[in-house]
Amino acid sequence: MKIYSMTATFGKLQHETLRFEDGLNIIEAPNEWGKSTWCAFITAMLYGIDTRQRAGGAVLAGKERFAPWSGAAMSGTMEIHWNGKDITIERSGKPRIPFGEFKAYETHSGLPVPELTAANCGQQLLGVERSVFTRAGFIRLQDMPVTQDDSLRRRLNSLVTTGDESCAADTLGKQLRDLKNKCRFNRSGLLPQAEQEQALLQEKLDRLQALQQCIAQQRILQKNLERQIRDLENHAAALRYENAQQGHLKIEEAKAQCQQLAAQLQQLQDTCDQLPTKAAAMDALNELEALQSKQIALNARLSAVTAPPAQPEVPVLFTGLSPAQALENAQSDTNRYNALMSAKKEKTGWIVFALLAVIALLGVAVGMALLHPVPVWLWIGCGALVAVGLIYGLVSTSAGAKKKQEALQEIASKYPALTVDHWIAYAQQYAQQVQTYQQELAQYEQHCGTLTAEKAALQNAMTQLCGDRTPEAHKAYFSHILQQHNDCEAQKQALEQAERHYDGLCAVVSTPAPAAMPDSLTLSQEETDRTLDSAHFELKQSQLKMGQCLGQAESFGTEQSIKARLEQVNLRIARLEEYFKALELAQEALYQASSALQRKFAPRISKQAQEYFAFLTDNRYEKLTISDDFSLFTAAREEDVTHGVQWRSDGTADQLYFALRLAVAQALTPDAPLVLDDAFVRFDDARLAKALELLKKESDGKQVLVFSCQSREKRILSK
Repeated sequence: MKIYSMTATFGKLQHETLRFEDGLNIIEAPNEWGKSTWCAFITAMLYGIDTRQRAGGAVLAGKERFAPWSGAAMSGTMEIHWNGKDITIERSGKPRIPFGEFKAYETHSGLPVPELTAANCGQQLLGVERSVFTRAGFIRLQDMPVTQDDSLRRRLNSLVTTGDESCAADTLGKQLRDLKNKCRFNRSGLLPQAEQEQALLQEKLDRLQALQQCIAQQRILQKNLERQIRDLENHAAALRYENAQQGHLKIEEAKAQCQQLAAQLQQLQDTCDQLPTKAAAMDALNELEALQSKQIALNARLSAVTAPPAQPEVPVLFTGLSPAQALENAQSDTNRYNALMSAKKEKTGWIVFALLAVIALLGVAVGMALLHPVPVWLWIGCGALVAVGLIYGLVSTSAGAKKKQEALQEIASKYPALTVDHWIAYAQQYAQQVQTYQQELAQYEQHCGTLTAEKAALQNAMTQLCGDRTPEAHKAYFSHILQQHNDCEAQKQALEQAERHYDGLCAVVSTPAPAAMPDSLTLSQEETDRTLDSAHFELKQSQLKMGQCLGQAESFGTEQSIKARLEQVNLRIARLEEYFKALELAQEALYQASSALQRKFAPRISKQAQEYFAFLTDNRYEKLTISDDFSLFTAAREEDVTHGVQWRSDGTADQLYFALRLAVAQALTPDAPLVLDDAFVRFDDARLAKALELLKKESDGKQVLVFSCQSREKRILSK
């Protein structure tokens, strides 16, 4: 198959067309031109869009990643040559299904190609599944290593073991495996089912036999219980007859007791009829108790009374005076003392002195005016007159001050240790103390009078209640009366209880028939009833258990039918086990044959890849091996052992996987175009030239499409 042209509305491509020639095609374009989009478009046109793919992390699903950026529906056309005919393939979108609409027709005539459908287009055109084509027909830089895939592994295995891709050995192996799984696979398959049926039948048979044994045991147990119940019931009848005889004696005893209690009750009633009633006795006792309680409370109050208030001490200066008189005297003394203190000093003596001095001066003045010279006697007389006045003034002033001082001392002596400012307050304090004493004394006398009156009233009430008896005798008298009434009521209740007991015995006691059989048991009535109840319960439980066993045994069927069915299942298991062993032998034989073929043809892919890798590296690496998971190991000329890819440079690793992919593509997709997307980025010019030389040889038999963002490919090819 080869591609002529493609037209795509796909991702960033909008009605764009790309044409190819036979052989090797170099499509050189810058980054973001759409090279990877065209590569994805080729796969989508051949195999459709995988709608089951889901986005995860930073990876988008194909239906989202390649949705047209313009918002138009996804569509595309591919013109190809296949089986000698030019064919046009068209895909467009259905609602919610990208590329769901498919057409395939001959380009020139327009006739449909019925063998091509949307589901099988890529399989029919290329002969391989999508996963095989993307791993063998595509070579991208980001996925140079060949990863395992079930379809790829199956085709490679068939190719290296049988030499073709028919997968007959795999198909036969799968058929043998399916037959083994049908026969036995974990817990499913014919053998496990038959073994499960065998186990169920054996379990049913074991349970049926256990049920039959249980039924036999229950029948024996029921016979023993029935015999025990019969003996216990006979013993119970004998006990009832004996108890009935004793019951009549108890009835007579109960009747005699009733008569005795009735006589005693009559005596008590006769005595009580002559006494006060019970209510009167209770009232008298309650009233006495109330009076005694009040008396106790009054005595407590009397004992709590303290001594009368103490009379305040009378000060000496207030002796014989009332508080009012004492206050009046204090006010009078204070006023008099203050008046003396504020009185002016006596000036009479000094007035006389002044008058005499004036007379003396007038005499001197007259003598000087009339007599020349002034006589001596006049001077002496005037001087004597002045001296007499001075002496009189001094004596008069001293006598007045002494008299005033004596009067002040006389007043202050009444109030020792007190200043004049506190005399009235002292008298007021004394008056207040006397007034407080008089009030407290009046309250004390009033309280004592009240208590005395209450005591007299209580004594009078006690005398009226008890009469000639003391309170203790009064209480004992009415307590005896109350006890007589209580004894009468208790005797009446005892008589009623004895009569009920007598009536109960008469109703219960009968005359049953004696035991039908001789009785040899020695159990009491309580032990007999308990044992009989237990025997009846065990018999009922045994009957229920036996009924359940009979019902389960009937549901299982007969023992003969179960054994016959079990024998058939055992025979089928034996046949299936022989069949399973035969399948295991066939599978082992096929495995041995496949292993022998694989050892013979496995080097085919390895040899081709080794030749390509040696050519690319100018025969530097002479040895290459491939493991089951497509891991590569190589050795250079100077190396003794092989090393994995991680030992090589990135460029050498790319060339190693490129060689492997060319070998796989040549083996699995000989008719499919070989597509390379920026696969040579890490190739140097020398090895790139070798790679292009290999591709040019490969393009002699198939179409090769090389997408590149560099110009090295064309430049090297032009040389």
